[in-house]
Amino acid sequence: MLTVADVVEALTHTRPPGGQEVIPETVVDSRQVIPGSMFVALPGERRDGHEFVEDAFARGATLALVTRPVDDCPLLDLRGGFDTRAWEAFRLPGCLQVEDALAALQQVARFWRRKMSHVRVVGITGSVGKSTTKELTAQVLASRYRTLKNLGNFNNEIGLPLTLLRLTPGHERAVLEMGFYVPGEIALLCDIAQPQVGVVTNVGLVHAERAGSQETIARGKAELVQALPPAPEGVAVLNYDDPWVRCMAEQTKAQTFFYGLSPRADLWADQIEGLGLDGIRLRLHYRGDTVVTKVPLLGRHSAHTVLRAAAVGLAEGLTWGEIIAGLRSGYAQLRLVAVRSENGALLLDDTYNASPQSTLAALNLLADLPGRRVAVLGDMLELGPYEHEGHWKVGLRAAEVATVLVAVGERARVIAAAARQAGMPPERIFEMPTATEAVALLRDLLRPDDVVLVKGSRGMQMDHIVSALEAEA
Repeated sequence: MLTVADVVEALTHTRPPGGQEVIPETVVDSRQVIPGSMFVALPGERRDGHEFVEDAFARGATLALVTRPVDDCPLLDLRGGFDTRAWEAFRLPGCLQVEDALAALQQVARFWRRKMSHVRVVGITGSVGKSTTKELTAQVLASRYRTLKNLGNFNNEIGLPLTLLRLTPGHERAVLEMGFYVPGEIALLCDIAQPQVGVVTNVGLVHAERAGSQETIARGKAELVQALPPAPEGVAVLNYDDPWVRCMAEQTKAQTFFYGLSPRADLWADQIEGLGLDGIRLRLHYRGDTVVTKVPLLGRHSAHTVLRAAAVGLAEGLTWGEIIAGLRSGYAQLRLVAVRSENGALLLDDTYNASPQSTLAALNLLADLPGRRVAVLGDMLELGPYEHEGHWKVGLRAAEVATVLVAVGERARVIAAAARQAGMPPERIFEMPTATEAVALLRDLLRPDDVVLVKGSRGMQMDHIVSALEAEA
């Protein structure tokens, strides 16, 4: 377990005497402190973490990383390096003063990762499917290895270091989702985490508004495979079906492991059958082996998620029995949740976020389900120059799948326009400015046998639609 001495050594390159107090958790939110925690006082958009140091200690924190003194808190200034006399006078609980709290957090995580060098790290990035792939991959590896994964969306320059500091000598594998907003971000995360296995799901248009072109997004994602060690230690697990990802094989010294729906991939799938809310059934092929399995993931697009998790399992030496057990072992769909409305309609809550690719996949799931299909689709944000094209493609597919379309938001008007042009009857298309107005419409519109997909970017508050319509438990 991480100790106070480890933190000081990481920040000063000097191992102090003593300091054997164990730090069971590192947090940036004082409300998450458990006894013995280290609290990192980060500046925020609205509040400064230094305002909560006192609360962190009141909840049992042992240590705090700060950039300035805090009232009534013993302080050890590490900005000039290690000072023996200052260390001997320092008392816990107390504060360690550093130049930059975030950089210090990352440095401690970098140090700890290298100390836990026996752990093989799997890094996962891509435009769509990272979180589900992370969850399923961790589940597969857990069939044999003690496995750590990042919680929720702890996939950035703050969350990933916090996850790494939860490593213990007992862990054997770590599965880390790596988010991308701007070039250089994944390179930083890789410098901290030192992954040996890198999984790239796809290159889509998410965050194009900030990152720029699809080429820029592809270069950002490729930072993961570029950071991998050479073969045989390093393994790049790449989506053969995505040309942007396939060509990343030229940018890594690691062994490449292609997955996809093409027989040209190392691991490929066919006979993919959507079973509605019961999951999918598919046949997997690898080096002469053929395995048929059923997995409780929703939608045929989930075949790629299964392939990624199985590919990592194979690369890490698991047997097919262990892989299949992991794929089947009580996995709950991460983002899309099915609930009933007040009048009995089935609501598919996929409101966590939205991109053209993920929305098309959700529409494909809707197509597999019986009943009158209602698509409630909100604006997809941060698409930049691909905004019109992305919404238009979704509208064309919605016209093929849905009986009724409810477009929510200004950008979603393009979805409605595309659906009309594709031949969807205008009387079945409704345009609502906000989620609140969509709720009022849907209360009158929905029937008990309807299946309703609700999806849109988080900023559109589409989750309010589900909350308002959902039946009380």
